[in-house]
Amino acid sequence: MPSDAAPDQSAADGYLQRAHLLAELGRYDEGIGELTALIAAEPAHLPALTMLARMHLAADRPAEALAAAETAVVAAGGTSERESPASEPPAFGTLAAETTTRDVPGAVPPGAGAAADETPAQEAAGAETPAVGEVVPALVARGFALLDLERWKPAAATADEILARAPGDPYAQRSAAALLSASRNGQAALDAAWRGVELSPDEPEAHLVLGLVAVRLQLFDLAERAYREALRLDPELGEAGQDVGVARLERRRYAETLEHLTAMADLPVARPDPVRTVDDGIRRLLLSVAGLSLFGSVLVAALAPASPGASRLFAVLAVAGVAVLLRRPATWRPGLREAMSRGLVVPVYAAAAAVVLLLAYALVGGPWPLVGAITASVVAGFTAFARR
Repeated sequence: MPSDAAPDQSAADGYLQRAHLLAELGRYDEGIGELTALIAAEPAHLPALTMLARMHLAADRPAEALAAAETAVVAAGGTSERESPASEPPAFGTLAAETTTRDVPGAVPPGAGAAADETPAQEAAGAETPAVGEVVPALVARGFALLDLERWKPAAATADEILARAPGDPYAQRSAAALLSASRNGQAALDAAWRGVELSPDEPEAHLVLGLVAVRLQLFDLAERAYREALRLDPELGEAGQDVGVARLERRRYAETLEHLTAMADLPVARPDPVRTVDDGIRRLLLSVAGLSLFGSVLVAALAPASPGASRLFAVLAVAGVAVLLRRPATWRPGLREAMSRGLVVPVYAAAAAVVLLLAYALVGGPWPLVGAITASVVAGFTAFARR
């Protein structure tokens, strides 16, 4: 039997990989065909069912996505949408209509508003099973499909189920927060968004969801801070609405929704400054070159009295290390001249001089090239750092 199972698993992985690649190319119908063939052979294949639901979502087919997600949830041991408990009537419609926290001024962190939910969350944490990590993506896909079909109550019930199943999962928390924000809104959505940020503070999507929830609650200062932090962590987030495929499905949906809501609220959305992005990249490269040159020069100077030959060989290695840092000129050469005109001319020339002097020492020896290399490295590092 093991010899038969291995080829079956390999064939299933091949279907999934081909489907994923086709989806990332925007060829959803072909990807769905690959998944359909796999599901025909293995009707309860959970990864294939979940990916099929996500692919239908990416292709704007929420009804088909819901059917696939329901099958995936049942295959993972979850509750089907028809069996989910009823939730509160939605307050979602327009930006001004989302009012469940209007009586709670300002951004209330989870500790202030979730005391009543603390015991159920702890009980759910203790009741988690190994299937939790498998069922959550399927539940998220079901929630998105229900939102696209404007079935607000079942979508909110799905978000509640996600929160109950995975209170310590950052993906589950931010996904449930996004679902609650669009379907029912209120303090529960804000609590889940805060919890998602606490569990994964370096994840851009966590801050993006917090901004999304804050905009719907008209907490615009919090929304702007959250979105700026998301952009700091991922400068390409401003263009996430142009992404295709299923790998970044959530990010694309969140970015599109946030942009739409900020436009409704006449709230400017911060976007990355391309000039600053280029300058920051070149400045980081200069700091790396200056640091490596300084480290190499000091170590070479320490070796020189005892072993001049070894010190010159190490100087060659240090120059080779700088060459490795600069191995992809296409990433820094196009913006170098403009960056120099904006105040980086001194660190650029100083870093170049440090490398040239270190190479000169490797070729001819002598103390003065080393002194010059150390001085130039220090000047390059300090001036590049001062241009933050």
